[in-house]
Amino acid sequence: MKLPQSIQVLERGWLSSNNIVLHQRSEATLVDSGYVSHAPQTLALLEHALAGKKLARLVNTHCHSDHMGGNAAIQKKFRCRTSIPEGEAPLIDRWDERGLILSAADQRAERFAYDDTFADGDTLEMGEYAWQVLGAPGHDTHAVMFHSPETRVLISGDALWENGFGAVFAQLFGRDTALAETRATLERIAGLNCEIVIPGHGRPFGDVDAALERAFSRLKAYEEDIGRLARHVVKVLFTFTLLEKRSVPLADMPAYLARVPILAELNARYLRMTPAAMAEWLVKELERAGAVVRKEGSLLAKGG
Repeated sequence: MKLPQSIQVLERGWLSSNNIVLHQRSEATLVDSGYVSHAPQTLALLEHALAGKKLARLVNTHCHSDHMGGNAAIQKKFRCRTSIPEGEAPLIDRWDERGLILSAADQRAERFAYDDTFADGDTLEMGEYAWQVLGAPGHDTHAVMFHSPETRVLISGDALWENGFGAVFAQLFGRDTALAETRATLERIAGLNCEIVIPGHGRPFGDVDAALERAFSRLKAYEEDIGRLARHVVKVLFTFTLLEKRSVPLADMPAYLARVPILAELNARYLRMTPAAMAEWLVKELERAGAVVRKEGSLLAKGG
């Protein structure tokens, strides 16, 4: 598996999405900008990758905090054109923090403006290749992917990872078609016959059929047990916050879980535990998964 020379992937930790730099001779396009607290590192990595080239454009696969959190900082430094998926524009215009899964989930991003939008069926000239814009609802209703038929490369965002896909929040909060949309997105990927997938998180990978098989298996489990999806989303949201905070006092966890609106709502709807019981369950689950460790009365993140 080898990417074309003009496609450069800056693989990040799980708190920040991967940054994909699509090079041309004198300029480049960037796909996704990472999390806001990583913005200084993102700027340094990007400046090194550009090596004196102009950053002409910044595009987002979707507008969750780990994919667009660095937009404002990149705009200020590079004065680049910024393009986002058409469906995300109303959320950005009014800075809808619930729709963008920000304050309601104890996540952050710096507000930014955009220059234009794109939608399913459009073609974007990015780097040396033409990229088809493919709608990818599921993890995010308005998410897109970028497919280059010439290179058979797919930039999948959070629609497909090597071992799964992004959490399907909307299914738990009133959009009962979100899992079906996730299935349709995976089926669309299966029909592309791509050779390399560049995911939003994790390394690029080439065994696309195996990744799809794992993703379909996980999806089937959620379709059969919505409670399993709810428990997964709770673990994802808390782990993501812990990756930024690095540690949380164990004694503070029940109050934290009761205070963060999305976590409290998921508990009320699906888990139905006391905050103390929820905290105990969550710590044990994350320890079992190897995502956290206890140290001196606090819970520490171990990685993505």
